[in-house]
Amino acid sequence: MRRLIAGLAGLTLALAAQGASAQTPAAPPTSAAPAADAAPAAIPAAPGALSVENTSIGDLLADAGGKAVLEKDMPALIAYPGLDQIKGMTLRAISVYPEAQLDDTKLASIQKDLDAAKK
Repeated sequence: MRRLIAGLAGLTLALAAQGASAQTPAAPPTSAAPAADAAPAAIPAAPGALSVENTSIGDLLADAGGKAVLEKDMPALIAYPGLDQIKGMTLRAISVYPEAQLDDTKLASIQKDLDAAKK
């Protein structure tokens, strides 16, 4: 458990460093309810495709198409030194960490690329 927490802390730093150069200001919230209270919308995958919701990072990396998508869309994740410690997690699971810079829009974009990789 300590390794997982240390790994997530390292991922936080790695992704924060990557995002610092390309960060854009966040849009103000559109509702009075905090975003943390709202459950994220599930992003559907094409039949037989890898999924940001259900496929582990390790399984994405083990698949040639999945690995290509991660290399394109999340190069900092591929280079993350603690990658072995988060391979059992999904992209949706790590999206709860702000430093991962994975909002629903980014996850939907990755899912679209994963769906296209299986065609």
